[in-house]
Amino acid sequence: MRFVFLFLFFISCYATSRADPSVKPPNIIFFLVDDLGWKDLGCYGSSFYETPHIDRLASKSVRFTDAYAACHVCSPTRASIMTGKYPARLQLTDWLPGRKDFPFQKLKNVPVPQQLPLSEVTLAEVLKTNGYRTAHLGKWHLGEEPFGPLSQGFDIQIPRWNKGWPKVSFHGPFQLDGLDSKEGDYLTDRLTDEAERFIEDSKDSPFFLYLSHFAVHDPIEGRTDYVQKFETKRKGNPANPTQPYVLEGNPDDRPPLTRRELENRLSKPAWSGYRVHPNRTVKIKQTQDNVQFAAMVSSMDESMGRIVAKLDSLGLTNNTMIVFFSDNGGMSAANFGRPNRTIAPDQLDLAYSTSNLPLRGAKGWLYEGGIRVPLIIHLPGERREGTTNATPVISNDLFPTILESAGMPLRSDLHRDGLSLVPLMRDPNAQLERSALFWHFPHYSNHGMQSPCGAIRAGDYKLIEYFENQSVQLFHLRDDLEEQKDLSSSLPEKVAELRNQLQRWRSDVGAQAMELNPDYQAPKANP
Repeated sequence: MRFVFLFLFFISCYATSRADPSVKPPNIIFFLVDDLGWKDLGCYGSSFYETPHIDRLASKSVRFTDAYAACHVCSPTRASIMTGKYPARLQLTDWLPGRKDFPFQKLKNVPVPQQLPLSEVTLAEVLKTNGYRTAHLGKWHLGEEPFGPLSQGFDIQIPRWNKGWPKVSFHGPFQLDGLDSKEGDYLTDRLTDEAERFIEDSKDSPFFLYLSHFAVHDPIEGRTDYVQKFETKRKGNPANPTQPYVLEGNPDDRPPLTRRELENRLSKPAWSGYRVHPNRTVKIKQTQDNVQFAAMVSSMDESMGRIVAKLDSLGLTNNTMIVFFSDNGGMSAANFGRPNRTIAPDQLDLAYSTSNLPLRGAKGWLYEGGIRVPLIIHLPGERREGTTNATPVISNDLFPTILESAGMPLRSDLHRDGLSLVPLMRDPNAQLERSALFWHFPHYSNHGMQSPCGAIRAGDYKLIEYFENQSVQLFHLRDDLEEQKDLSSSLPEKVAELRNQLQRWRSDVGAQAMELNPDYQAPKANP
């Protein structure tokens, strides 16, 4: 039945999109960055990292200030991009293969499928059937073979490596099947070489290039020349008065530690060093001064510059749509997939990549630092100067946005949880007919010790609901972007309203619930 449905669907799409054969469909480049924080670009406010090429693109495009990833870790967001559906609907709610269970958990992690199902009709499949040449370059992380890109609508895959991180290093030789390399090569550069080659080979037909960089995910390894540049820059910068790290606790603890209590504990011996601390607290980086990470950002920006230059040289710029996006927030907290991990003081730049300030939290949190990300969309043929848009949007929206931009019919039966953003880009006063955005994470994260939780953003209000003890936090983002003023006690009616809406959504999408952990071991009393 699936093949009959796909055949009829693709025939319908092809006929509609080819109604006027004299109109050449636009090329589409989806430039996806891994673990890039909301504040990691110059056009979003970074003063240490340098991104002139992306900033220039933003000056000719629409830059979204309130764009979100569908999850605070990578695989679920990538699934939402490919399908236009919430990860909870797909039940693909954690990175693959996912975190194992530990005795400190009151609840068991929900099991997740280890691949994006082949029954899903992906963005690449729709474009391919409508005459596009499709290429996936870089990170997939949505399943091992036979569930890789070549089974999900892509003609080309480079490299043949489906995991979510480089096999060896960002420095060559990479030992990646299908991507030649030698000593002195840098992975971001080599993927860009292949992207330029694909654009050159596809210049006479519409193409979809999904350039999904492994950067700026760890291992945090910058290109040597850029590292040297930022070492010099860091030495020349005045001393940063900001506290380099703060403690972040678990709001689901009873009672949770207040911000003042967390600040007081920073100077106590039990909370020294870089590890999982008492009261399930971890340290969050507060300054953008990591030269290795800054170098990775510059290489990624250089990649964008090379892509745009290639389009210019081939005369393709005015007929190419470019989407720039990140799959989750910046890694301001270290990876504690092993809860007993300790990070040496001289290894901090290898464990903590960036700061998301003024946003709270990091990759692994449903605070804004974990899910709010940069999004820049350049529509082909648009001549007006760059603009910003503050409408809350999410990664599910990119599938229908690309379809509409390419002149194809929208199919809400496919991208069920996404809305096209084209109206927002063509009319700054346009609004989306949507009441809220939702998140569901029934797992314990590698990057923090918060309880599993879900969230809803409706207007300027955002509610986070934690699953261990059913605690909630309520924030008003327009007045409190930093999420430091919990309004849940003073606005119980708003809490009840949003909580009910979140629960109805979970029921509608079939979100999986967590079970009690029979092997739970209560932690020892904290100092």
